[in-house]
Amino acid sequence: MSGMPGQALTDWSAAQLARTEAALSDWVGVGAPSDLGQAMRYAVQGGGKRLRPLLVLAAREAVAGEGHSGVDAARDEAALRAALDEAALRAACAVELIHAYSLVHDDMPCMDNDVLRRGKPTVHVQFGEAGALLAGDALQALAFELLTPERSDIPVAVQAQLCRLLARAAGAAGMAGGQAIDLASVGEQLDEAQLRHMHQLKTGVLLRASVMMGAACGTPGAAALAGLACYGNALGLAFQVVDDILDVTQDSATLGKTAGKDAFHSKPTYVSLLGIEAARQCAQNLHGEALAGLAASGLRNTERLAALADMVLLRSN
Repeated sequence: MSGMPGQALTDWSAAQLARTEAALSDWVGVGAPSDLGQAMRYAVQGGGKRLRPLLVLAAREAVAGEGHSGVDAARDEAALRAALDEAALRAACAVELIHAYSLVHDDMPCMDNDVLRRGKPTVHVQFGEAGALLAGDALQALAFELLTPERSDIPVAVQAQLCRLLARAAGAAGMAGGQAIDLASVGEQLDEAQLRHMHQLKTGVLLRASVMMGAACGTPGAAALAGLACYGNALGLAFQVVDDILDVTQDSATLGKTAGKDAFHSKPTYVSLLGIEAARQCAQNLHGEALAGLAASGLRNTERLAALADMVLLRSN
């Protein structure tokens, strides 16, 4: 493996997750009618790897020394850095809200009809289908509200870019499009190119967007952006390949969600297409592509991004 030492990643992750959890606690469900606010908090709190927020924050750290263009040169550098750090934290929370909303809707009876998520009953089981639908809708809207605060020193251009990256990753060119392909592919035989395309949209694009949103909180050059995009693309697909492997090798208690459901629903996966050993090799190859992207970026502070790629490859849930 190639990232930072395990304890160093653990310490850094703990500090970043503490910031993220505190912000989510302050923002999610506040001011909502009681039942809706409770469902929103239930969907977000108390579980999950928070990989997407960590990717945002690690990418922000990687580009933090690159400066930011389009801002008055006389502006206080420390104040600008603080504003961009705030933007990254808001982006970290926003991408997690989009992820959470997608899980709420995906688990509903009209989609995957799942009853277990993050080791507890899914939102529609706990709050009813109407409550789950509204909670997902509200989480999606809140994500973009967080990216565009009323009073903030975050440059308007940064706010707009963050909104564009997240919207594109969540819509027809991203998660929603991937889920549509997934639903249409039940019982179908997809070739590797088709499966790759589906997974890139359904899972990979939001992980890539997490990286690029962190990068948007600075001004890396063209080579750095291209390298980070390569990293994000490979990491996003590797995450889904590993997910396909875990679905057939782990039990529900370990996964925190229903194991074996892809095979039960006759969904095409990397395991069903390639076999488990070839799927594992595919994940290894994608991990290598992700690290190559970091190397090509020319950025110096990428150890945390590399360590997160290691974590994706080695995870057990």
